[in-house]
Amino acid sequence: MPSPALAQNKPADTGKKLYCWDNARGERICSDTLPPEAVNSAREEFSARSGLRSAEVQRALTAEERADAELAAAQAQVDAAAAETRRRTEQAMLSTYGSEDALRRVFNERAAIVDNNIKTAAYNVASLREALATQLSTAGDRELAGQKVSDKQAGDIRQRHAELLAQLRLQAAFEQQRRALDVEIAETLARYRELKGIAAPAAATAPAATEPPPRQG
Repeated sequence: MPSPALAQNKPADTGKKLYCWDNARGERICSDTLPPEAVNSAREEFSARSGLRSAEVQRALTAEERADAELAAAQAQVDAAAAETRRRTEQAMLSTYGSEDALRRVFNERAAIVDNNIKTAAYNVASLREALATQLSTAGDRELAGQKVSDKQAGDIRQRHAELLAQLRLQAAFEQQRRALDVEIAETLARYRELKGIAAPAAATAPAATEPPPRQG
């Protein structure tokens, strides 16, 4: 049977934490529990037993910041594919590609990436528009019925609107990437024709207008 002294010296629970964060008014708050409104805030975590800081948690990203991060990741992917494309085309344009169609296929991977990003952003925009319209309609019905729109409901509407604006920015950026890619493809093909001594394909011309037949007297 353990002696009382050993029982008293038993270490306390080392898993308990102390959380410290700044509230909306800039006041420093420390507690052994983390309230829901502080979950997304930047905070420091300390061991309740030793008092030493055990972790530092950054605040959650806003919808705009998440969109910026997503755009940066997508741009990095496109840039990496672009660098690979330039390397391959510069080294092998003349010796490898026997036709313009073969050269065009080099750009297929990049075009597929950008096109998929555009489709995803368009789908997200449509979904967010529909959800926001539903939320606004519900809030409008409450006001027409003489009921107050709750703070949570108003906050949800603002959040959904911010997410929609962020996705619209993404969609516009992806569409700009596609236009830039089209220009690059055209310039590369023009350079290929120049090196090969191939004339550019003639632009399609509209058929010449024909005079109406003379009316019979």
